Amino acid sequence: MELAHSLLLNEEALAQITEAKRPVFIFEWLRFLDKVLVAANKTDVKEKQKKLVEQLTGLISSSPGPPTRKLLAKNLAALYSIGDTFTVFQTLDKCNDIIRNKDDTAAYLPTKLAAVACVGAFYEKMGRMLGSAFPETVNNLLKSLKSAESQGRSEILMSLQKVLNGLGGAAASSHRDIYKNARSLLTDRSMAVRCAVAKCLLELQNEAVFMWTAELENIATHCFKALENSNYGVRVAVSKLLGTVMATALMPKQATVMRQNVKRATFDEVLELMATGFLRGGSGFLKSGGEMLKVGGSVNREVRVGVTQAYVVFVTTLGGQWLERSFATFLSHVLDLVSHPRATQTHVEAVYSRRCVSFILRATVGSLLGEKAQIAAAKEICQAIGKQMKAVEAVVNDTSGENKSGAADIAASQHVMVCALQELGSLVQSLNATASPLIQEASIGLLETVTSVLLHPSMAARLAAAWCLRCVAVALPFQLTPFLDRCAERLNNLKTSPEAVSGYSFAMAALLGGVHQCPLGIPHAKGKMVVSIAEDLLRTAAQNSRLSLQRTQAGWLLLGALMTLGPSVVRYHLPKMLLLWRNVFPRSLKELEAEKARGDSFTWQVTLEGRAGALCAMRSFVAHCSELLTEDVIRKLMTPIECAMTMMSHIPSVIKAHGAHLKASAAMVRLRLYDILALLPPKTYEGSFNALLRELVAEFTLTDNSANTTTSLLRSLCHYDDSVLLGSWLQETDHKSIEDQLQPNSASGSGALEHDPSSIYLRIPAGEAVPGPLPLGVSVIDASVALFGVVFPHVSYKHRLQMLDHFAECVKQAKGVRQQAVQLNIFTAVLSALKGLAENKSTLGPEEVRKSALTLVMGALDNPNPILRCAAGEALGRMAQVVGEATFIARMAQYSFDKLKSARDVVSRTGHSLALGCLHRYVGGIGSGQHLKTSVSILLALAQDGTSSEVQTWSLHSLALIVDSSGPMYRGYVEPTLSLVLTLLLTVPPSHTEVHQCLGRCLGAIITTVGPELQGNGATISTIRSSCLVGCAITQDHSDSLVQAAAISCLQQLHMFAPRHVNLSSLVPSLCVHLCSSHLLLRRAAVACLRQLAQREAAEVCEYAMSLAKNAGDKESPGVNITETGLEGLLFGMLDRETDRKLCSDIHDTLGHMLSSLAVEKLSHWLMLCKDVLAASSDMSTATLVSSGKDEESEKKDEMDDDTMFTTLGEEDKSKPFVAPRWATRVFAADCLCRIINLCENADQAHFDLAMARSAKLRNPTNDLLVLHLSDLIRMAFMAATDHSNQLRMAGLQALEDIIKKFASVPEPEFPGHVILEQYQANVGAALRPAFSQDTPSDIIAKACQVCSTWIGSGVVSDLNDLRRVHNLLVSSLDKVQAGKGSSSQLYRESATTMEKLAVLKAWAEVYVVAMNIKKEAESKPKRAMKSTDDDDDDYGTIDELPPDSLITLVQPELPTLSRLWLAALKDYALLTLPAEFASQLPPDGGAFYTPETIDTARLHYRNSWAPILHAVALWLNSTGFTCPESAEAAAMPGLQKRATPVNLNQASGAMPGAKSLPEINKDRMHLILGVSIQFLCSPRPEEPIEHVTACLQALHTLLDSPYARVHIAEDQLIGVELLSVLHRLLLTWNPPSVQLLVTGVVQQIVRAAQDYLQEKRNTLNEDDVEKESCLIVGEGGDSGGLVPGKSLVFATMELLMFILVRHMPHLSTKMSDSPSHIATKTRLSEESARLVAATVTILSDLPSLCSPAGCMTILPTILFLIARILKDTAIKSADNQVPLPVSAALQGIKSIVTLSMAKTEDTQKQWTALIRSTLACILEYSQPEDSMPMPDEVSMLTAIALFLWSASSEIIGVQSLQNGCMNRFKNALNSCDPWVQAKCYQLLLSVFQHSNRALSTPYIHSLAPIVVEKLKAVERNRPASSTELLAVQEGIKVLETLVALGEEQNRVQLLALLVPTLISYLLDENSFASASTVSKDLHEFALQNLMHIGPLYPHAFKTVMGAAPELKVRLETAVRASQASKAKAATRLPTPAVHSAPTIKLKTSFF
Repeated sequence: MELAHSLLLNEEALAQITEAKRPVFIFEWLRFLDKVLVAANKTDVKEKQKKLVEQLTGLISSSPGPPTRKLLAKNLAALYSIGDTFTVFQTLDKCNDIIRNKDDTAAYLPTKLAAVACVGAFYEKMGRMLGSAFPETVNNLLKSLKSAESQGRSEILMSLQKVLNGLGGAAASSHRDIYKNARSLLTDRSMAVRCAVAKCLLELQNEAVFMWTAELENIATHCFKALENSNYGVRVAVSKLLGTVMATALMPKQATVMRQNVKRATFDEVLELMATGFLRGGSGFLKSGGEMLKVGGSVNREVRVGVTQAYVVFVTTLGGQWLERSFATFLSHVLDLVSHPRATQTHVEAVYSRRCVSFILRATVGSLLGEKAQIAAAKEICQAIGKQMKAVEAVVNDTSGENKSGAADIAASQHVMVCALQELGSLVQSLNATASPLIQEASIGLLETVTSVLLHPSMAARLAAAWCLRCVAVALPFQLTPFLDRCAERLNNLKTSPEAVSGYSFAMAALLGGVHQCPLGIPHAKGKMVVSIAEDLLRTAAQNSRLSLQRTQAGWLLLGALMTLGPSVVRYHLPKMLLLWRNVFPRSLKELEAEKARGDSFTWQVTLEGRAGALCAMRSFVAHCSELLTEDVIRKLMTPIECAMTMMSHIPSVIKAHGAHLKASAAMVRLRLYDILALLPPKTYEGSFNALLRELVAEFTLTDNSANTTTSLLRSLCHYDDSVLLGSWLQETDHKSIEDQLQPNSASGSGALEHDPSSIYLRIPAGEAVPGPLPLGVSVIDASVALFGVVFPHVSYKHRLQMLDHFAECVKQAKGVRQQAVQLNIFTAVLSALKGLAENKSTLGPEEVRKSALTLVMGALDNPNPILRCAAGEALGRMAQVVGEATFIARMAQYSFDKLKSARDVVSRTGHSLALGCLHRYVGGIGSGQHLKTSVSILLALAQDGTSSEVQTWSLHSLALIVDSSGPMYRGYVEPTLSLVLTLLLTVPPSHTEVHQCLGRCLGAIITTVGPELQGNGATISTIRSSCLVGCAITQDHSDSLVQAAAISCLQQLHMFAPRHVNLSSLVPSLCVHLCSSHLLLRRAAVACLRQLAQREAAEVCEYAMSLAKNAGDKESPGVNITETGLEGLLFGMLDRETDRKLCSDIHDTLGHMLSSLAVEKLSHWLMLCKDVLAASSDMSTATLVSSGKDEESEKKDEMDDDTMFTTLGEEDKSKPFVAPRWATRVFAADCLCRIINLCENADQAHFDLAMARSAKLRNPTNDLLVLHLSDLIRMAFMAATDHSNQLRMAGLQALEDIIKKFASVPEPEFPGHVILEQYQANVGAALRPAFSQDTPSDIIAKACQVCSTWIGSGVVSDLNDLRRVHNLLVSSLDKVQAGKGSSSQLYRESATTMEKLAVLKAWAEVYVVAMNIKKEAESKPKRAMKSTDDDDDDYGTIDELPPDSLITLVQPELPTLSRLWLAALKDYALLTLPAEFASQLPPDGGAFYTPETIDTARLHYRNSWAPILHAVALWLNSTGFTCPESAEAAAMPGLQKRATPVNLNQASGAMPGAKSLPEINKDRMHLILGVSIQFLCSPRPEEPIEHVTACLQALHTLLDSPYARVHIAEDQLIGVELLSVLHRLLLTWNPPSVQLLVTGVVQQIVRAAQDYLQEKRNTLNEDDVEKESCLIVGEGGDSGGLVPGKSLVFATMELLMFILVRHMPHLSTKMSDSPSHIATKTRLSEESARLVAATVTILSDLPSLCSPAGCMTILPTILFLIARILKDTAIKSADNQVPLPVSAALQGIKSIVTLSMAKTEDTQKQWTALIRSTLACILEYSQPEDSMPMPDEVSMLTAIALFLWSASSEIIGVQSLQNGCMNRFKNALNSCDPWVQAKCYQLLLSVFQHSNRALSTPYIHSLAPIVVEKLKAVERNRPASSTELLAVQEGIKVLETLVALGEEQNRVQLLALLVPTLISYLLDENSFASASTVSKDLHEFALQNLMHIGPLYPHAFKTVMGAAPELKVRLETAVRASQASKAKAATRLPTPAVHSAPTIKLKTSFF
């Protein structure tokens, strides 16, 4: 293929390849040329032009295939337009000659077609340049048009279209000729020609004025004729022509009108013409349309559907604004269509016409109008309904009977009503909450109007009104309860009117059915109300025969609707329901028999209706309340059901006796029975199988049914992909709802509510706007077929055989059309049965059953009806799947092979080729592997049968199935298959679209089979890959949308496997063009592909899409609407127009992928997008806002006023009016906003730091950071939060909360101490205020409370007055909470109130927690602040901080109320978390905030809010110290509840509230809090937010601060142990360090509590006992020292602490360090880990104090070992000499353990000594520096050693080895080169030397003092250079001074003789003093001060020393003099004496 890539055709290469590959080679060259000509250098092209023209014109006569000729023509035209045009006329002449040629053979045809294509391309590209030659060309084309065959005709018409396009108005002279020749072809046999004519005429009408003036009626007539017997493609093309011509006639294009003076058609004329088509179709057309319409004869359905589409085109072309202006006229016209008698001749026709009218309204009003205009449209519709209803009422009330035509008027009006009400419902539902103005404006009277229709005489209209009410209630849930109440009230008042009973019960049922779409539900009591109404209706049904029927139906309908409320409501009414059901049916067989003899036809009708109703309610119960279906309930249900089954057999005799009008009621009973049986497990009615199957089989084999009714289920049981075989069975399109009417099976698309009223409350099937149950006759057959499938797998083989034989018999008996119908039904049933078998994993049965089934199926493979063949193939495959035996499969395959080899007729070839495909599809590659070769070879041969496109389609479809199911096994056949696919793509005429679709499917399947191999570079793979790419290119260029969709999915597969080889630069723009396609499947494919591309390469995709916007001026890219917002903007726009669920979810995903990869880089672009969408909130001007390409600045957009907005309309862009984004899109944009914030958070901190952002922006202006857009973010959140739409308000509040959380702490650089959010406090307040208004739904209030508490707690606003605004909102909602349960009138389910109240309490709790934290911080601050500021500064010192009691002052007044409510909520929560088996303990009438009926939903709300409440309660209890008695609370809340259950904690005891003493109450509170915490911490679900865990732990920590709680937990040791083990479990599952730190905090609190308690106990013992001993035994471990796991607090604590230590320092555990997975890492601990380890060590060292001496001995070895190890591992030298936290904790721990007094009893003395010695030995060993380890921190180690020497002297004295070790460590330290170590060492030595026990200190003095003296002497030569060194010297001198002080009097002179000379040597003489460094001067000062100090202390010895050395005396004296002189000089500023300057670096903790 690479050889084909050259500018000139490589003829040598072409000559060398085989004949078969040449077309592909040529096509590949043309593809290359097409890309290269545009980009090539003009001179290069001109040089080679002559040769190129020769090669290309040569190709014309080489009979090229369709894709090749298209490309060839395109290239030739491009070549001339780029290069010289000298020879263009010659080439044109050549082409014309070829076209004139009389050769009509098939071989010459491709050449002719190529010439025609070239002519078209020339004119399209060069237009008027060729103007001179055009008359001749056109005549030539028209002449050959007359004699051409269909392929030629369509090609010529397409060429003419291009000629017209290229020449524009210049071709006017030929317009009439073209028109005359073309219009007659509108009724051509070939559908492709009809499409081509339509397109050609569409082009023509742009310029030819006569088409939409003089010829307007003729055009209409021809179009109507063209629609007769048309297919979908023709309908789309013709309706586009008709609609456009009509629109142009009404509003001509400006330019053409200017040229010719034309008379414009009036609106009425145009509509009249369209209506003719709608009402009477095409054939025969008389001018006086009105006369004709009165005559009989049916309307052609295809014409009606086509005209319907034309209406939509007509309105769309005129645009949204036109529709807005003329809506009233248009509406009345459209509604008149459906009231015309010709549109409603039969019931089914009427339903079809209604569907068409609904489609027109939905497609125009639903998509062209913006939200405001839609509201206006809804008003118009209301008025239309009102007008109709007035007319109806006039007829109904007219008793005189003068108005004869009244009945007909009513009949017609019902259809108008249905259309209008359905559209009104759909409008309101799509507007959702934005529709609230419609309801609130009294002038519109929407509700009155709709409810008035509930009294319409016709059932269809009543049902439509009920449906409309349901839509309104779902859109505006706050209306749901009032509607229900109103309907109930009217039902009561108008009990005597049959219409009212029926209408209002419909409305109530519809409303109940809508409840599941309203998350907030309805009050529980409404269920009771409905039951009582229904019971009343059923009870009174018999009293008045005029109302019996309606009351019975209404009663059961209501009960059926009640079931949809689900088990939580139905549970309460179940016993009553079971009783009602039992009573409807006779009790025994005897009664059944007796019944037959009684009654007249009316009582029978009522009885049957009643039973049908009861069964229907049962079905609803089984479907919606599956969890109530216990064995017992099913048994009770079976009684009436079995009775109904028995009754079925009696019905025929009843019908015989009382007349055929009972048939419908009987059918209804059967339908209901089948429906409920299909939902119950078949085992429950095994006994009745025989009778039931007889009924079912009779039902669908039409035994007693004279009509040839067919089931509608076959389509759903066949495979979706098989649609391609059944041309008429449409795949999904935008026109599905009307195209369904044209499907072949009976009553298809004729669904209507009146066929089955129960559907008004059922869930709507996905994808349908309004439920449309099919007519009863079809529904019964459908139900019987479905039930047959359920029952068949459970039937014995004998019966299966009987039925299959019976089926064959039935087919034989029937003839003609009836046979087809019976066969269709039987096949659907068989398929249903086989599917059931496969799902049950059971087999078909023994040989004879299979044989019978095979005979049945094989017979149908040769049936002329394609639908049956398709079903038979499917059945064969399913049989193979169910039988699953290789021999059986082989037999079936062989049969088809033989047939295919011999058969020549199309029917059997197609049937058997599909059979092969289905066999492979269901058995898979492995099962059918041995047949693969034969199947493939046969199908490849069949696919080449050019004589029948049908055979090609079926065989290629089967081939695709085989490729799909064989997977890798197909690899060997890929090359031959691919080459066949390519050959066919290049030769099959494009009009055979089905063949091309199947080729596309094959191509996709092959790509999947080769899979990832496609990335390879081998020769074969490269060939396969390039073949696939060529195949994709051909299918992409096809004119049919479905083929293009297949091409896209092929490319998508290719991109998945070999992304480098898919050229995105051409793919993405083509996908963008497809996004605007009119074909749903193509749009779906394009979006699905974009979604995949955006996942990997979002940036490239957006770039290529933008390139399309830049080239938008070319003719080449039609209809692209990508503006500067790029692809993202286009996708956002699509969200407003598209209704298809799959499509919208793919668009969401695509935008999501683009957002996550691009939003951070292109921040302002994405924020602008969201802002533009959100800015369209409700105040947007109505219809349009032209995408503002002209605005340079985005700011201008906001300031455009309405006038400018409208002036830009008109010419600019009439085709695609831009509708303001609808609410759903705005919600998505608000979600995007939250995602952008999160993305930025993960990207870079600068996004949340104004100072950093500004500097980044200065460095690089392209830097785009989120914080710079804060005002936009706030504004968007504000717009969303204050919108009409509730969903948008939720999203807006969520965004606001996110913004507050993320930006709360961002400082404002220009005003230090302030944060940037402060300036937006007004916006936040304004966004929150509306959410607290009276009528806000609970979920929004709950969210708003959350935002309030976030805002107050964020600390953004410090001024109390500013905070008050938001705070007041919370105060007002708190009043609501206090109002108690049944007070306010309820609109929603009780749990909604629960949610709201808990949200308020939670918000208050969060605020209280923050307030207490601030207070705590403030309390710990002032003490320091006071010292630092002088008295007079005091006023200003704390001005910027909150005053210490700030926030708390806001909460304080509410605390008494709050604390009470919080405790009540916690108590509820505690009860609700009880396991199911304790359900009996729950209070019967609910808790403080929930009712027993809504327990399940309430649980969720409690689960969301308990944690902050728990924390707040703990804080409150801690701050009041448990001193607040409960009785005060109980008294303070008289109004909380109407019921007599005060919300306190002793409900169970039943005592008087005041009866409990304070200790009891406190105990209850403790139990409550501990219980809730332990229950939660035991096993928090992984999806719990971490905030809950932390809140719970903080609550425990706070609680244990209070003395009461400490005593409580210490008294009962088991509580502590339990709590510890729960915390241990928590640690196992929750990793975050924050949780672990909190856990250690709680553990510490528990240990401290135990310590305090023990101390107390010991003290009391001390007072009582004279003996000291006994009190020591108090504590864990007793005498023996044993600790019992599970009972011992100490053991539990150690277990937990050990876990934390090992988690952070794995090498502490030998198990861990020996395990192979453990890698010895000795990295420094992170800060968090260090804090954790330190906390752990602190607790460990507290534990011994909890033990008795014996217990101590048990735990100390472990504790000391751990502490020593931790000291070793963490005491590592650091540069800044900081002491790590764990080290200081360890040292503190050693100190507290070594100084333990109680361990040293006589019994344990020996053990204790050994312990201390070994620990010291460990530490000595650890402090030895090792090579591999980091340098240990000598200071910490020395400190540890000193602690031992100091505190445990008695145990260590005299142990020589330890003594030597210690001395060595000190010596090393003294000789250290680090002055810091020296200084510390001197300090520690000082403490050792000073030790009271001389036995300890003496050896150290002897050993170490000489070294000290040496070191200090050396300083004279080497004066200190830094403050640390100076410190070392100073500390050394202190040691010496101490030694002098310690020495006895007689040795003092010798000691001073060491000290004084050393000090004097430090003095500087006067000369050097000036030049010395400050440190040196400081040393001089220090020495001088010390000397001055020593002299007076020891005068005698001092004199002796000074006397001995006169030179010393001189130095001292000069120094003193100098010092005094300088003092005198600087008497004013006293220098602080150096002595007091404390050492510059302190140890964090002082250990001494």
